[in-house]
Amino acid sequence: MSAPKKTYYGVSVGILMVKTHFRRYLGDIGHAGTWNFPVQYRIVEDAVPSKMTDLHNVSLLEPFKKAAKELVDAGVDGITATCGFLSIYQQELVDFCGVPVATSSLLQVPMVQRIIPSDKKVGILTYNGEVLNGKYLEAVGIAADTPVYGMPQDSEFVRSIREGDDSVPYAVLRQEVLDLVARMLRENPSIGAIVSECTNLAPFTADIQQTFGIPIYDTVSLVNWFQAGLRPRRYPAE
Repeated sequence: MSAPKKTYYGVSVGILMVKTHFRRYLGDIGHAGTWNFPVQYRIVEDAVPSKMTDLHNVSLLEPFKKAAKELVDAGVDGITATCGFLSIYQQELVDFCGVPVATSSLLQVPMVQRIIPSDKKVGILTYNGEVLNGKYLEAVGIAADTPVYGMPQDSEFVRSIREGDDSVPYAVLRQEVLDLVARMLRENPSIGAIVSECTNLAPFTADIQQTFGIPIYDTVSLVNWFQAGLRPRRYPAE
């Protein structure tokens, strides 16, 4: 069978991008400097922050399918995205795209649960803890009783994303994230590892681990793993 035709070459990962205007710091999936390999972005015009936590009521599946098809047709080998709430579309997008798809860092939760002691739980950090439940978790095999903590909806973190405000200082966002993690661990001492749903939390992953001494996984760990299978490293023969 002949190889599919491509428009561009050497790009293994295509990233479906929510249409946003807030500042994306290094470590965010939407900052190209985060990656040690080429990526290709595609903005999904209908996907604005106000809609991304309402996917159980307002479907954006078709716009995401369209954008994914454009990336695949142009030459990427796999698809991921800038919002973890797309977990709800994981199976639909995999079946549609014909290439591997990793919609959400939440895909890591079942694996992380198995690398910590059985008396420990994975805790999930998210943009909106009031919404991240039910179908969003079921779609990627996460137990319903998994602790989920969302950023306060009156926080600068949430407001800056919702309003597209790129002026909020990094230090303010960092402290809000650390405060949330402190509360989560204080209220749930059985948590043995963390997975961040929100891709915009990833710039603070190292701060969380260094402050609390707990393993934490995010969209960067997911996409690095994902890309490693699409383009395995070749080792020279000894």
